[in-house]
Amino acid sequence: MSGTQEPLVEVERLVTELDQADPPTLLDVRWRLIGPPGRDDYLAGHLPGAVFVDLDTALCGAPGAGGRHPLPDPAALQAALRAAGVRAGHPVVVYDGGDGLAASRAWWTLRWAGHRPVRLLHGGYPAWVAAGRPVSTDAPAPPPGDVVVRPGDLPVLDAGQAAALAAADDAVLLDVRAAPRYRGEVEPIDPVAGHVPGAANLPAGEYVGPDGRFLAADVLSERFAAAGVTEGRAVGAYCGSGVTAAQAVLALHLAGRTDAALYVGSWSNWVADPARPVASGSTPGR
Repeated sequence: MSGTQEPLVEVERLVTELDQADPPTLLDVRWRLIGPPGRDDYLAGHLPGAVFVDLDTALCGAPGAGGRHPLPDPAALQAALRAAGVRAGHPVVVYDGGDGLAASRAWWTLRWAGHRPVRLLHGGYPAWVAAGRPVSTDAPAPPPGDVVVRPGDLPVLDAGQAAALAAADDAVLLDVRAAPRYRGEVEPIDPVAGHVPGAANLPAGEYVGPDGRFLAADVLSERFAAAGVTEGRAVGAYCGSGVTAAQAVLALHLAGRTDAALYVGSWSNWVADPARPVASGSTPGR
């Protein structure tokens, strides 16, 4: 198994694997953009043996000019993953509260860090509970892992590269935020509304259902093709801060586009520099 070939795992398959002598390492990455911290959910109940890993402080760097969820420092990420028991070459399964956002960013981060055997529990914690599987309130203390973080295993875009991709005829930059944010009609989080000039809008609801489950691979291919992701065209994705766009990259992997790049800083990084141009309206606006 590789993280590229099999990014998702269903509950019943995970149950079987957890019964093995050397089961996958479970990471609970439940997170909310606004509201109580995910650790509260973890303490109230989690998959037996799962270790909580915080998206904001362990899987991302400190917010700033690089965006609200920039790349983590490799040494800090390695320390956090080792503390969670992640071992070199050993399978990891990540899960969240069901929308797939935090788990997708965790999947992407581990893949970017060079750890290939990582999968997302499809449907997250709600799918586990709905299947009648047991939960625990015990917080395990796993033996320290020995994973080595080697950044660069998945492609990353900075602002200049994102702009170049959006402007190129043989490429497409996907903005996966809701259409009103893309059009510049509303911006609830960042100080400037609009989108990167040349970017095409494909809201997340086009490739993932309301339950956080990804659409079938053939449907994903059709949706991405309609947005301009066709053979021979490079593709990148961004959102508000690089979390939802990581989910888009995972969806692109499921559709066969394992070369998809993530603009990690996303809109929160783009608007940090007032000299960068901003487009509005329903068209890319090159």
